[in-house]
Amino acid sequence: MMKNGNTMILETTQTVLLTMTEGGTIRVTGSHVNLDSIIWQYGQGNSAEQIHESFPSLKLADIHTVISYYLNHSETVEEYLREQAAKAEAVR
Repeated sequence: MMKNGNTMILETTQTVLLTMTEGGTIRVTGSHVNLDSIIWQYGQGNSAEQIHESFPSLKLADIHTVISYYLNHSETVEEYLREQAAKAEAVR
């Protein structure tokens, strides 16, 4: 929030800390944690706090942001996850 005189102004944009590697894997920026890992745990019913226990190098707020991104862009993320699974299967 910013203050403009006596009025509070809410920030209406939020940065998503996701980066695509050269190999096509999406990771939380500044870490080695894949988007896949967070979404898999979330899909298993784990809370952001439980996910944070698995990835203590991440900020809890960043995990919440990634989950929020997934919920707001689930079709796109699910397509990415299907592509990643197909790549992994092809390697096997």
